[in-house]
Amino acid sequence: MLVDTYGRVATDLRVSLTDRCNLRCTYCMPEEGLQWLAKPDLLTDDEIVRLVDIAVRLLGVEEVRFTGGEPLLRPGLVGIVERVAALRPRPRMSLTTNGIGLRRTATALKAAGLDRVNVSLDTLRADVFKTLTRRDRHQDVLDGLRAAHDAGLTPVKVNTVLMPGLNEDEAPDLLSWAVAHDYELRFIEQMPLDAQHGWKRDRMVTAGDILASLRTRFELTPEGADDRGSAPAERWLVDGGPHRVGVIASVTRPFCAACDRTRLTADGQIRTCLFAREETDLRGALRAGAPDEEIARRWRLAMWGKKAGAGLDDPAFIQPDRPMSAIGG
Repeated sequence: MLVDTYGRVATDLRVSLTDRCNLRCTYCMPEEGLQWLAKPDLLTDDEIVRLVDIAVRLLGVEEVRFTGGEPLLRPGLVGIVERVAALRPRPRMSLTTNGIGLRRTATALKAAGLDRVNVSLDTLRADVFKTLTRRDRHQDVLDGLRAAHDAGLTPVKVNTVLMPGLNEDEAPDLLSWAVAHDYELRFIEQMPLDAQHGWKRDRMVTAGDILASLRTRFELTPEGADDRGSAPAERWLVDGGPHRVGVIASVTRPFCAACDRTRLTADGQIRTCLFAREETDLRGALRAGAPDEEIARRWRLAMWGKKAGAGLDDPAFIQPDRPMSAIGG
């Protein structure tokens, strides 16, 4: 197992397939984009599948989430999903995406074995979407969400970040829309993972702000801790259910004590936390001919050294050098 010194066991693997993205969200990267990883630095499809196989067969991983960047930009995505679905034991598989390419890929991904998707959408207003993402693709995301739902990639979860002065007033409208379309909405506090290092705690829309806004229109009944488990989102039943809304409060209500995640970057580095400043290189070991058991040993050693928490409340907190797009969500 991937166990750390605090007794946490990592059973959830986040696999970044690329650092590239076709949006330029203001809270993630500058308008001109970033310097992308060179193709030789990226893990190949075979290397990704091998590392996932080691994770599920030797290290107890039960769930795999494909992320980016934007994972739908990975040419071999459908083939990777199909090969991971054939592993034994078979992990549960999901995908975090901006949704732009889902209309053309949802059916193929479902047929390959993908179980569900998380789609990022921060606003119902096309003009605000263009301001936030610097791209005019709002309708493409809405179409992608419908395609994912119709293909059976359910529950379709929608991830939303609220930003002051842009979309912070949309929380009730977003929840009403999500309930009407049978999506599960999850609000995420803005985290210090932007490439510009411009995040300010005092300009963040907090979980408390979000819940107060939602309660102006909805009755929210909290789910118990047993229902949450190690999930990052606190969840509430909306008007008695069956629909739910979640809030991921990484900054104001950290959940590090229950974390069950391990992360693999697109260039083959293991990260124990989104906010870690250290990485363990598995790509080099793979390409040097290391056997599976040696890769597993290095992975276990990396996770054994996982810190107790992300340290966001520490005055000495330093934002990691890699932005979210290069780490994987």
